[in-house]
Amino acid sequence: MATPLARKGPVTVRMFAQRFSSTPRGARLARRLALHQLHQWKVPYGSELSDTAGLVAAELASNAVLHGRVPGRECEIALLYAPGLLLRIDVSDARDERRPLPVSRDPLDEGGRGLLLVEALTSRWEVLDRVPVGKTVRAEIDLAPTLSGPPRAE
Repeated sequence: MATPLARKGPVTVRMFAQRFSSTPRGARLARRLALHQLHQWKVPYGSELSDTAGLVAAELASNAVLHGRVPGRECEIALLYAPGLLLRIDVSDARDERRPLPVSRDPLDEGGRGLLLVEALTSRWEVLDRVPVGKTVRAEIDLAPTLSGPPRAE
């Protein structure tokens, strides 16, 4: 018997990458570019996936320009979309020594709430080293049903 992830035929993976200035205006542009590209890939504006991706892209891009800014260096947003399987949002900056702190659930903490939002909206997120310099914050949204799924009646 086939698993819920079994597919007939190949999966088309779509990729997009764009650099943006490490400014608040650049972060807004990154979010808009992500939403526009998803719309081009038939993920309509206002859909649940589009809204979620927009929030995640906005938070990661905002963090990149706020905490990862290096004068004269740009940031980058990259999307990888496998319809029905996965949406990956990568935001890279040139500052490798300033890593995101662990997500805090303390309501009195003044920072880290944005990554709490990213954690809640995505399946997983992580920080990766970027070669030759910098870091990438990667957030992934699983779009496929889980392999275990609900219990079946025998």
